[in-house]
Amino acid sequence: MPSFRTGVVTAILSERTGLQRVEVGGEQAYVLTQLVGPVAVGDRVVMNTTAVDLGLGTGGWHVVHWNLARESWSQPGPGHIMKLRYTSLQVDTGAAEELAPFDAATRLAGAPVVVCGLHSQVACVAAAFKHAAPGRRLSYVMTDGGALPLALSDLVADLRAKSLLDATVTCGHAFGGDHEAVNLHSALQVAGAMTDADAVVVAMGPGVVGTGTGTGTTALEVATAIDAVSALGGRPVAVVRYSDADARERHRGVSHHTVTALGWARSRAIVAVPVGELHPDVGDHDIVPVDVPDMAPLLAARGLTVTTMGRGPDEDPGFFRYAGAAGVAAATLLG
Repeated sequence: MPSFRTGVVTAILSERTGLQRVEVGGEQAYVLTQLVGPVAVGDRVVMNTTAVDLGLGTGGWHVVHWNLARESWSQPGPGHIMKLRYTSLQVDTGAAEELAPFDAATRLAGAPVVVCGLHSQVACVAAAFKHAAPGRRLSYVMTDGGALPLALSDLVADLRAKSLLDATVTCGHAFGGDHEAVNLHSALQVAGAMTDADAVVVAMGPGVVGTGTGTGTTALEVATAIDAVSALGGRPVAVVRYSDADARERHRGVSHHTVTALGWARSRAIVAVPVGELHPDVGDHDIVPVDVPDMAPLLAARGLTVTTMGRGPDEDPGFFRYAGAAGVAAATLLG
């Protein structure tokens, strides 16, 4: 069951579109302003403390649920499509399918689409893609397998600021992108038709749900995404989740998440690997070795700090090389 607590905002730590980070009585919390509006120092707020109480991987941040300093708040959305439907925070985001000229027959016409199992892989894909294909446009489709608010992603904010991502589409119950979409299939069509994308990267938001079972993970959405890309005429490129340093045996080397998801995909995908590195046993898919730039200096040159489970490219180089390989492969497909 959820846990809630009230407190007074004592400091505004940072702000950007859709997000405030605040201090409430000595504790950290964030405010999704698209849902509950902004807060100010001195406001008394209700916080959802459940994730921190359970010790989950939120970095110690509570979530502001409501601002008791106001009696009401309204910010009408652009359409009638709701996300977070039938919850107390349902929001009328609208969707590209109802708001703009949208051709349901839009195809991806052979465009490469990189499919990630983790949010942090997006930075590696984007940096390697832009290094290999400067001037080409890369759009990000964020699924609802992890965090739902795109505004929560510091990574995406940095990638947009540094022109490594050119547009964003949020699909399912994920929200806050340049464009909203009802589901993954139409999100891919929106990315192809409305963002001038040369290539697309698909990944859930920050956070992945995982269990010790083969199928009990949101990373299994990789299989669905590969099939959706193929059905729409794109060329799916799968990112291999690889680790030299993960303490969990199931994620050391090639993660069981990658092996399981590729095993469930019904369509063939390109599986990019760094030249000279391990070729994973991924069944009926096409292993493509590529030359990968040194990811640590590549990310540093862009001013990006990227970690996976708290580890950077110097601590877990394989994770970053394999993710970067997919970005290079996508650029290569563009010729």
